[in-house]
Amino acid sequence: MSLIEPPADGDRPAEFYFARLAYSDPYGMRIEGDRPWMIDSPAAERHFLQGLRRLSNIDSRSQEVYVHAASEGLFEYPWIYVVEPGHWALTDEEADGLREYLLRGGFIIFDDFHGTYEWAMFMRGLRKIFPDRPVVDLDPADEVFHVLYDLEPGEQIPGVQMLYTGRTHENDGIIPQWRGVYDDDGRLMILINHNMDLGDAWEHADWPHYPERYTAMAYRLAINYIVYSMTH
Repeated sequence: MSLIEPPADGDRPAEFYFARLAYSDPYGMRIEGDRPWMIDSPAAERHFLQGLRRLSNIDSRSQEVYVHAASEGLFEYPWIYVVEPGHWALTDEEADGLREYLLRGGFIIFDDFHGTYEWAMFMRGLRKIFPDRPVVDLDPADEVFHVLYDLEPGEQIPGVQMLYTGRTHENDGIIPQWRGVYDDDGRLMILINHNMDLGDAWEHADWPHYPERYTAMAYRLAINYIVYSMTH
């Protein structure tokens, strides 16, 4: 768990809450702070939320919330963030809850997983939610990339490991992939950042060694995702 002081106004109600999904995984002996769904938290959220308040007019809470996949609390948040889904092990109850959440208008971002093995593990869980819905590569012209910032997705946003390995990729995840799942009305309800780590770019926003251009793009992408979710 990345430590950062709680914001003084962290309990103030707001229109937008940064909700991170807590899901079942194979690591039951680990303490909660070491579970894959907790990677980069809370520093990633708290740094990003500072930027969201500075760069937009979105009324956002300055402190993160965690919501369990099988909880009724899912339906309180139009936007949910999921990290390390290459390590999830969804129960049937969790899959059913996430399916209902998405079909009722929810929006989920997947981030920070890399390579073919983690993709296969991610798809195992996704197929419990939607056995048949296609996962498609997102067109760079898709509205989600242009709803506020006019972006051209393409450059890989690396984790901090880049500073030690000299590589922007992890495992065999060389090519960044923006993928998604649409509902029957053409609304994007799942957005997948594969072979990328937006969370690290937010978490290390105040660290001079992590390149600013990656953090800047990670902020802009996420703000677009939020605006899209709140307007569609």
